[in-house]
Amino acid sequence: MKTFGKDKLIYYFGPENKPVYFAEDGETFWVETGDCYSGQIKTVNDLRPNIDISIMDAAVGPINISNATPSDTLCVEVVDIQFAPQGVMVTSVGLGVLGKMIKAPNTKIIEIKGGYAHFSDSIKLPLTPMIGVMGVSPKEGRIHCATPGNHGGNMDTKEVTIGSKVYLPIFVEGAGLAIADLHACMGDGELSGTGIETAGKVCVKVTVIKNKQIERPIIETDDSIYTIATEATYEKGIEVAVTDMVALLQKKLDLDFPDAYRLLSATCDIKISQVVNGVYTLKVRVPRYVINNRSVF
Repeated sequence: MKTFGKDKLIYYFGPENKPVYFAEDGETFWVETGDCYSGQIKTVNDLRPNIDISIMDAAVGPINISNATPSDTLCVEVVDIQFAPQGVMVTSVGLGVLGKMIKAPNTKIIEIKGGYAHFSDSIKLPLTPMIGVMGVSPKEGRIHCATPGNHGGNMDTKEVTIGSKVYLPIFVEGAGLAIADLHACMGDGELSGTGIETAGKVCVKVTVIKNKQIERPIIETDDSIYTIATEATYEKGIEVAVTDMVALLQKKLDLDFPDAYRLLSATCDIKISQVVNGVYTLKVRVPRYVINNRSVF
């Protein structure tokens, strides 16, 4: 099985990035990743104000997927996630939703061992592995890897985890997939500005869904489907994610808009992925049983 090394990176998603790795439609492979700080924070003495934030969330890729065209959708199935032996969490003035309460930067090193993140001598957190950055090239322009959008990117959505399928729109030939930003644990919102940030590697399987198009990422788990929207305000993010879910319910159950809208209100949940990336990433969850346990496609 191929392993794509963490030495070939992009700092922004854009069509001018030339592919550095190549995978076949249907192939399974490993991707090595550094942590979101590109290895700049190793000890408690390494503080966020002293690092180069322009290289944060550098993503491994672009990975060219054979047979992928802008008339298709890319499915990325997360097969496995493995971590380095330690993670880091930083605080810094202004970072996260309560950043104004931080008076000085601080770094915490957290051991990852035996299926747990050892937050302190008395607090062990079961690992909740997830991938923060997974995206494809946009049709035009440059989008920093730290920024989420319709292309995916730094969605910081905890459902991007082992066993999930992430469906991404394709805007350029070959898709230009790139992956980064592993978390050993992270809650919805990423409220302090970080999860437990760590290096590691992920195993994914890529499949091209031919002649099917989506506008924004969709995530499928064993029991749920999520529509994902990133917008400048949370109100707009909710509106877009809800609109996408209503359309999905209409299609899957052959409903008119009023009934799909009612069904959404009766069964679906609005959730927050992240609120700390300068924009808001929202998700709407529908239990799979509502659509008779069907898949997205």
